[in-house]
Amino acid sequence: MSKALPSSQPSTLGGFWRRWRFHINILLVLIPLGFMPKYFQDVALFRGERGLGEREIGEVQVGPWSVRLAEFRAQPPHLEGPSGYMKVFNAALCQSCINQVKATYLRVGKPRSLRAAGALFFGSPYRMGTNLPIAANTQPDAQLWITMEGWDGSVHQAPVALATASPSTLAWLEKQGNPTR
Repeated sequence: MSKALPSSQPSTLGGFWRRWRFHINILLVLIPLGFMPKYFQDVALFRGERGLGEREIGEVQVGPWSVRLAEFRAQPPHLEGPSGYMKVFNAALCQSCINQVKATYLRVGKPRSLRAAGALFFGSPYRMGTNLPIAANTQPDAQLWITMEGWDGSVHQAPVALATASPSTLAWLEKQGNPTR
């Protein structure tokens, strides 16, 4: 005949759960709290409370207009699947040129024409963003070209050295096998 446990004795798993469920629930509350500072930093960055991005490049004069440029994250480009490696840049137009500028573009290397001007900045003129494709074989001495098109049809361009715009991208290119000259 088999011996059955009396109903007054709890099973091993049930006893463990009854003793430790309070402590496990406290852990479920405390673990997410550890990630809260990073979350609040990201929220401040996305809202613009911490400026245009993690690393401001500065004011760039493009013809009669100027634009403030910033790296959104001071990190190397990230792989976006078939699109290749991308780097996010933000920009803000000067107060006096907001009503004069129709479009702003960013490209690695000098554009051949307005049709090949590069990645279009989107968003409000006070905080525009773009995803710039960065080829793994880009030369470290390359330049980023800002192209601005006015409502009157005028087009102005200005270069910014890649080393000035994104030191983390330059280090990433060197790691890819593109040594600095």
